[in-house]
Amino acid sequence: MDDQILFYTNPQSRGAIARWMLEETGKPYEEIVLGYGPPMKSAEYRALNPMGKVPAIAHNGRVVTETAAICLYLADVFRDTGLGPDPEEKADYYRWILFAAGPVEQATTARALGWEVPKERRGMAGFGTYETVLDTLNHALRGKEFICGRRFTAADVYFGSQVTWGLAFGSLPKTPLLEAYRDRLIGREAYKRARDRDAALIADAKARA
Repeated sequence: MDDQILFYTNPQSRGAIARWMLEETGKPYEEIVLGYGPPMKSAEYRALNPMGKVPAIAHNGRVVTETAAICLYLADVFRDTGLGPDPEEKADYYRWILFAAGPVEQATTARALGWEVPKERRGMAGFGTYETVLDTLNHALRGKEFICGRRFTAADVYFGSQVTWGLAFGSLPKTPLLEAYRDRLIGREAYKRARDRDAALIADAKARA
């Protein structure tokens, strides 16, 4: 069966992460850009993703939502790309991509929105404290070129996007360690292609508005 990938996105969303991952695979895909509001909440789209949000992909009719899951899925089904983990990389690969999808996402969102977890209830929050998450994030990268070691993998797409966005929007502090990691990622050709396509979509939408 020929591979068909339908990519549902909005350029001002986490779809940017999924697009980067798609570009890293080098596989062709068809983009479907959805606006916020009614287009994402339509019955047609919610039949694919009941959450009514992007990104989502449909690969040969199989739907995958949640950005981290899309990264993991694409690396797994397109093993020829080398984006999945080697045996010795699996522990770091799964550990850190899910750490980014859980504690890092929670902690940076809470910080951006001004949420404070009461000290006596920190055990109820999966991320504990922002400071603990930040210390752990730096621990994950210390002494490494990429999150699994010396080789770029799909885990860097998701983990790296959290770092890149955190530095850009101020939810993570600018440190030499984080900035050096970001710079290794944003120099990748697939990253540039994804960024340029989303920038073109944003510019086009502004021009039409």
